[in-house]
Amino acid sequence: MLKVGFVKLGNIGTSRIVDLLLDERADREDIDVRVLGTGAKMTPEVAADTARLLEWDPDMVVVISPNAALPGPKRAREMVKERGKPCIVISDGPAKKAVNELKENGFGYLIIPGDPMIGARREFLDPVEMSIFNSDVLSVLSVTGVMRLVQEEIDSVIEALKAGKEAKLPQMIVTAEEAVERAKFSNPYAKAKAIAAYNMLERVAEMDARGCFVMKDPADYIPMVAAAHELLREASKLAFEAREMEKQADRLVREPHARSGELRSKEKLLEKPGA
Repeated sequence: MLKVGFVKLGNIGTSRIVDLLLDERADREDIDVRVLGTGAKMTPEVAADTARLLEWDPDMVVVISPNAALPGPKRAREMVKERGKPCIVISDGPAKKAVNELKENGFGYLIIPGDPMIGARREFLDPVEMSIFNSDVLSVLSVTGVMRLVQEEIDSVIEALKAGKEAKLPQMIVTAEEAVERAKFSNPYAKAKAIAAYNMLERVAEMDARGCFVMKDPADYIPMVAAAHELLREASKLAFEAREMEKQADRLVREPHARSGELRSKEKLLEKPGA
């Protein structure tokens, strides 16, 4: 049984579900999973707790955080590298600054510019708004194919390690087109809606970054972050429109894991998944 570890530093939308993507029915027999989470903080001090996960001796580790270029995420992945474990870094748009360092040091990476920064201004963001934002982000990333892409790339490494092979770690900055291809839409209008929804998320990230870091006057930054969250809500509606189009044609692709870890596939609601 392969041991897969996850280190969650801080939070991006993908963080909430990434480990569950590998075993959606809790019956997979080929892997064992453990998660170390540090809550909302991602400083080097909390990242040092990665050592606790490494005591479990995982066969591979996924480190997921906002802005992988920051000292905390960097410390976590360096600890994994010191133990000689394959490591995949999952992060958001600001992590593009770390791409050269990740390549040079042999890390895998999945950078998702469409996993946007939240509008973290005290006048606007409370626990309810934070929860709704993450729910909407997760919906759009799921429908537009990002979650399937992440799952497939991690599964590919798992399969290689299970076979005793050297795993080829993914190194990808995820575009709307790459994500939506993984969603396998049959209707071109549904595909177009999904591409639009993902691109809206990238715009949300830009607006929230501007509202949080550039604008100084509350009269300016409060409407900006509020507008970003409104745009996200519309992106979620558009993504679900795309999914509904596939459902109406009974062409919605589902790919559940078998107990062995292999993927099964189906389109029509009443058919059984096949190999």
